[in-house]
Amino acid sequence: MGLCWGDECRKDLGSRWEARTLDREKIKILIKEQRAYFFTGATREEAYRIQALRKLRAWILKNQAEIEDALKKDLGKSRTESDMCEIGMVLEEIRFMLAHIHKWMAAKTVPSPLALFPARSFIKPSPRGVVLIMSPWNYPFLLTVGPLVDALAAGNTAVLKPSAYSPDTAKLISRMVRECFSLRQAAVILGGRKENQALLQEHFDFIFFTGSQQVGRLVMESAAKFLTPVVLELGGKSPCLVEKSADLKLAARRIVFGKLLNCGQTCVAPDFIYCDRRIKDRLLKEILEQIQIQYGDEPMKNPNYGRIVNEKHFDRLAGLIEEKKMVFGGAKDRASLRMEPVVLDGVTFSDRIMQEEIFGPILPVLTYESLEGAIANLRAMPHPLAFYVFSADRKLAGRIMDRLGFGGGCINDTVMHLATSEMGFGGFGESGMGSYHGKAGFDAFTHYKSILDRKPWPDVPLRYQPYGRFNSWVIRRIMGMKIYR
Repeated sequence: MGLCWGDECRKDLGSRWEARTLDREKIKILIKEQRAYFFTGATREEAYRIQALRKLRAWILKNQAEIEDALKKDLGKSRTESDMCEIGMVLEEIRFMLAHIHKWMAAKTVPSPLALFPARSFIKPSPRGVVLIMSPWNYPFLLTVGPLVDALAAGNTAVLKPSAYSPDTAKLISRMVRECFSLRQAAVILGGRKENQALLQEHFDFIFFTGSQQVGRLVMESAAKFLTPVVLELGGKSPCLVEKSADLKLAARRIVFGKLLNCGQTCVAPDFIYCDRRIKDRLLKEILEQIQIQYGDEPMKNPNYGRIVNEKHFDRLAGLIEEKKMVFGGAKDRASLRMEPVVLDGVTFSDRIMQEEIFGPILPVLTYESLEGAIANLRAMPHPLAFYVFSADRKLAGRIMDRLGFGGGCINDTVMHLATSEMGFGGFGESGMGSYHGKAGFDAFTHYKSILDRKPWPDVPLRYQPYGRFNSWVIRRIMGMKIYR
């Protein structure tokens, strides 16, 4: 039995739908109805896609203050950080899509071989269908709505599952989607693990997941049941290598910015510093100065410094700190989920803090004796989502980048490679697969069909049975193959 999807539908489902915590049967109906709507062809039209993106942009601009408030409640984010790292990036993604969508939707003609004359060969972008977007709590607006922008631009319908750890932002996103789209176009499912598991038991045409490696494996395992293609944006221990020629003041300033953004809860934050032993003390001095310059003498009282998302993550982070190796920070308050930036010295790769992604305001500093040895050690680690190198020798920095595997990164900066829609963003190996942002985002939610439009004439009989010696000789000549006597 189908469902209507206007006001009558919401009235029929009542508070159970408005809460978006649906049982599996209603999730099945939702997916079925979205797929039926997709098959009408409405989402394939350029005008439809443009209108959807403009609706989204208008809602965001109108409700920007509410988005900032929700992010403040969930993560303690300042207005400036919310605008710079979440809302602004979503608006830029919408602008970029609107500027290029006409060109990207067009079929691309490619050369046809002589053997197929007369014919037209072309590549046709086609939306994937009903897509599932599962997002994390650390950048809850950006990492939910950003992929939604890409999905809508590519002509899909979407089911969104924001994290339960950022409830205020999740509820606001649910309201946004409800006010901008019908349920057949896009819908939000709130809830936690139960809802995640129910969604992953269903057949989607594409799954886009951002989160931990542990959950990413479960997503991929579930997708394999239906052979559903996936993009996985995971994490990892993103190294920051500081070479002896680096401008240490600049390096410290940019490392502190990237590390403490969102209180360290950033998937591409520099996880640890790996520096030449000879410059370690000077670099540490600059880092401690930069923390005080950027966050003041009491960072926990700074209104622009965020907080840890919940008690579970607070306790995990507190357990990673070895006080005997601490050279800065240490103050923390579980009641307010506030944690001062912490810098650790004398850390080795065997320490507990180096066995998992930190995802918080703790910065270990490790040293190396030789650059070749450092590269060998980094190669032995799982591929990180990001890698950063600071060096005044641009050629050397380029060579280091070439020799290591990672998702993306910066030379003489941190985090800022995410700030452009001109480059795709994604992981590599253990840090994920696939990419998005800009054209890469459109591509992720698009299937490219290869189509040959062959004319009905002439219909040369060479390819048809029965084959003779003459057939083989002509075919080989046409295809440039070797002629055997």
